[in-house]
Amino acid sequence: MKEKAIIYCEANFGTMDGKTANGLVRNSKNYDIVGVIDSTKNERDAGEVIEGKKNGIPIFKSLEEALHGLKDTPDQFIYGLAPAEAFLKTEERAVVMKAMEHGLNIVNTLHEFFTDDPEFIDRSQEYGVHINDVRRPPQKKDMRLFSGKIFDIDIPVVAVLGTDSAVGKRTTSVLLEEALIEKGLHVVFIATGQTGLIQGAKYGVAIDAIPSQYAIGELENQILKAYENENPDIIIVEGQGALSHPAYISSCGILRGSRAGTVIVQHPPKREYLGDFGFMKMPAVASEIGLIENFSTAKVIAVTINHENMNNKEIEETVQDYEKELKLPTTDVLKHGCDKVVQSVFNAYPSLKHKVKKKMVH
Repeated sequence: MKEKAIIYCEANFGTMDGKTANGLVRNSKNYDIVGVIDSTKNERDAGEVIEGKKNGIPIFKSLEEALHGLKDTPDQFIYGLAPAEAFLKTEERAVVMKAMEHGLNIVNTLHEFFTDDPEFIDRSQEYGVHINDVRRPPQKKDMRLFSGKIFDIDIPVVAVLGTDSAVGKRTTSVLLEEALIEKGLHVVFIATGQTGLIQGAKYGVAIDAIPSQYAIGELENQILKAYENENPDIIIVEGQGALSHPAYISSCGILRGSRAGTVIVQHPPKREYLGDFGFMKMPAVASEIGLIENFSTAKVIAVTINHENMNNKEIEETVQDYEKELKLPTTDVLKHGCDKVVQSVFNAYPSLKHKVKKKMVH
């Protein structure tokens, strides 16, 4: 049975910095999400905020109101923000303390580790709760360098990259995973960020928390483990940031560590400036595709759209324009589903089509 969890996302649910909360509300294998804390969207339905349709998850003004309004006290308090500075604010610290006082275990998604904080440790011991620092990397003695064994993998590895952070790479990855499973394929999803790991990915690493010398080897190791343990038909690797992004190197490590043969690129056509760097213009999707294909041996096989600030007509027109300009299948997986992306995967890897047919016969 899933443990019940409430997500803290004050003033940011449904926004870029609320991407961890947004992702967990959409999909969570590990937790039963029973509420979100965001006083700016108090009393609204979480599904309505991020997808335009209700899902029964209420939004509360505060932790106190959530605990009063919920039938049962949740088991877990998840810090669901992903701020650029990645550190806890003073007022947020008080909320985490209060959550522990109420007996909630803490799931921390920040680069700041709560288990290094004497006050947090004392409070957790006093109230008998557990703190999970999701981004805490293994000790260096336990980390792996790149071995090259990834070259022996003989199944498709597809990476979902993007043109910026928080554009929906993980969401597209998860929806593609589900669509391929529905076709009868055995799919393994490799998480590369804190949200995917909290959602319940069996394999993965928070790549931005790993020293760069080990990041490629750690990701390679997760893929090798998945390959050996699961014998999958295909592996999907979640992207982080963007290869072109001036502040992040995660996409470089993901391309190197996964040795993906193909890439799907996620892009928000209406976003004019990089999310956390408003002084820098967004790259064109064509330039990102060129950069990926020049940097790696991977081939871009499809483009997926993040429809933020777009109406349905604009989405349709953009899909048509991109397909004409880029000569690549283009879709919005949240609006139109994954059929085009699945077909592009089958076109790139005809052997998968044969596996589907075999499984359908049996």
